[in-house]
Amino acid sequence: MISIKKYAAIDIGSNAMRLLVTNIVEAEGKETQFNKSALVRVPIRLGQDAFTVGEISEENIERMIDAMKAFKLLMKVHKVEKYMACATSAMREASNGTEVVDIIKKKSDIKIEIIDGKKEAAIIASTDLHYLLKTDQTYLYVDVGGGSTEFSLFSNGKMVASKSFKAGTVRLLNEVVSEIVWSEIEKWIKTKTEDYDQITLIGSGGNINKIFKMSGKPQEKPLSYIYMNSQYTFLNSLTYEQRISELGLNPDRADVIIPAIRVYLNAMKWSGARNIYVPKIGLSDGIVKALYYGKI
Repeated sequence: MISIKKYAAIDIGSNAMRLLVTNIVEAEGKETQFNKSALVRVPIRLGQDAFTVGEISEENIERMIDAMKAFKLLMKVHKVEKYMACATSAMREASNGTEVVDIIKKKSDIKIEIIDGKKEAAIIASTDLHYLLKTDQTYLYVDVGGGSTEFSLFSNGKMVASKSFKAGTVRLLNEVVSEIVWSEIEKWIKTKTEDYDQITLIGSGGNINKIFKMSGKPQEKPLSYIYMNSQYTFLNSLTYEQRISELGLNPDRADVIIPAIRVYLNAMKWSGARNIYVPKIGLSDGIVKALYYGKI
């Protein structure tokens, strides 16, 4: 006998909003399976408002309401039993963030929770990370978002340190990340990793997933520092238009992909990691699993 539940996660990021619908398959004597049923991504760049003007614009509030109404209908069609909507960096910092949450609740009947960087890192860590972590190795997990980057250090299969920094791709693009923040990240990584011999990076976020897809490598193989560096040079040599027309990148991916690689490269450099693994995980997957296991 098997039973199938349908759960959904809404991730309201600084660069885009996502709805993930997951089939949760329970079979007697077998491990629960989480299978992606649908994923919808809407390129509403809230960080553009939040990190430059300090509040979400009227236009983007309207777009968010439309997106949430659409997500609500899609969840109804999919017969989703349970869902959670989480907003991250941009909504955390927008002066009208809580006001926007109230408007959306009223207009679309979707309740949004604005989560802090610590909770964001914890939710992501509740994904399938433990399957990847070999107990005798040390990993630096790096999740690059539009507004912030979460760093978590794992050793012997356990998280030993975690920190969120305001250095996301939309911020970097708008040049609102100071050298002080970069110095803080460098210091944190070097201090936390100095007692460990060999570090391997695990990367998550839309940009590293795209880089990995473009590499054509099988899922279990890592990308090397040399490969990441050459991709950074290559993408930098193209214009924004060329990245869209020649590489087929989405317009809202073609600009943020470069600052994203810069974050991963720096993390590799400062931790001494030579390789980066890219599993298919992110905040949306984490929300579904945390909902299922009763962690949120």
